[in-house]
Amino acid sequence: MCSGTTGHAEAVRIRYDPSKISYEQILRRFFEIHDPTQLNRQGPDVGTQYRSAVFYASGSEKFIAEHLIEELRERGYEVVTRVEKAGPFYEAEAYHQNFTARTGRGGCHLPVKRFDQPVLR
Repeated sequence: MCSGTTGHAEAVRIRYDPSKISYEQILRRFFEIHDPTQLNRQGPDVGTQYRSAVFYASGSEKFIAEHLIEELRERGYEVVTRVEKAGPFYEAEAYHQNFTARTGRGGCHLPVKRFDQPVLR
């Protein structure tokens, strides 16, 4: 996967209880904790495997993702996030799991309240 030639993307599979949190709430947080304007990269990680993507399992999930992307674009963000049909999910090796708990180092993604205000130009 590191070569960027597999077509795979680094992603997180989220299982959730819709009676406790909605798909839209999850996606809003997703768009706030990563940069949906970076093409084929996130922070220092570069390559198509680091592309910004939402993987949907149903038509309603696809609709919600596309709606939120459009909302961000209307607010002035140049969103490059791809909306892709979910395919097989392959769990990463053990050394990729629970990174923060194992290393004590936090992630590099600080929340940005993108839905609360337009982009300043």
